[in-house]
Amino acid sequence: MVHIGQKKINKGVFPIELLFLGTGAGVPGKRRNVTSIALKMLNERGAVWLIDCGEATQHQILHTSLKPRRIEKIFITHLHGDHIFGLPGLLGSRSFQGGNEPLTVYGPAGIRAFIETSLLVSNTHLQYPLLIEEIEEGTVFEDSHITVTAGKLDHGIDSYGYRFAEKERAGELLVEKLRADHIPPGPVYRKIKDGETVTLSDGRIINPAPYTSDPLPGKIVAILGDTRPCECAVRLAQRADMLVHEATFDAKSEQMARDYFHSTTRQAAETALRAGAKKLCLTHISARYTKEEEQQLLAEASELFASVAIAHDFLEVPID
Repeated sequence: MVHIGQKKINKGVFPIELLFLGTGAGVPGKRRNVTSIALKMLNERGAVWLIDCGEATQHQILHTSLKPRRIEKIFITHLHGDHIFGLPGLLGSRSFQGGNEPLTVYGPAGIRAFIETSLLVSNTHLQYPLLIEEIEEGTVFEDSHITVTAGKLDHGIDSYGYRFAEKERAGELLVEKLRADHIPPGPVYRKIKDGETVTLSDGRIINPAPYTSDPLPGKIVAILGDTRPCECAVRLAQRADMLVHEATFDAKSEQMARDYFHSTTRQAAETALRAGAKKLCLTHISARYTKEEEQQLLAEASELFASVAIAHDFLEVPID
């Protein structure tokens, strides 16, 4: 079993992986840049999606293997500067770095004005189609591979969480059973895996059902913007394989968290527990906490929820 926080070992084993590019709250710090998370789906769709794009996100990317031209979509949770100030620079640099495929930015009302004004005033011309979608609650994107749902959280301004839910995938091909029944390998195996009924050269008609395992459930990742504890957060995180939740404050600072529309470590753990999430990763950590004190933050959440980690910049987490 691969535990939270470990890097994937064999390339291609995990279809989705999270890469934390920035994990701090409010302002950049020496150990933590401000918020940005890469949702890597290179095996599934050859693409990377970003969730938030705080100041210097493109500098953080330089320390990774990510290619800006691979960024297909950017999902903005809310319009506070520590979540969007890196966006104009990244959009501009993507043109210089060979990105010519379309890119879509999703975000609350106001994201269009922010992007268009930034590009206009700086006289930045993009060499690729840029689409901007101002979202409301509900499904914001869906294709044959994945559904993305947005829900409004409880923050000082409109702040959204996103639920990324893969569609159910075809079961595995039971190769040994095919061989035992003297079904020769070749293109017919692909047709059987795809659920097609096939006729063999000897006249046998093969029903695919006995030769494939049950369909595989898709992975679910919930990534929340800044928020107080709320019912929408629980709904978005229902049965998630991974919940990424802000934990700006420690458990003793619950009143301060409420005053500033944020969450504590224990409140994040309570949300994960109520939602039946499998794993929890804490992020958006205040710079007031030293590296040593972060172990106490982890302990506070672990008292309520077993499988929990605190993200740090450049942490890679496979969704296994």
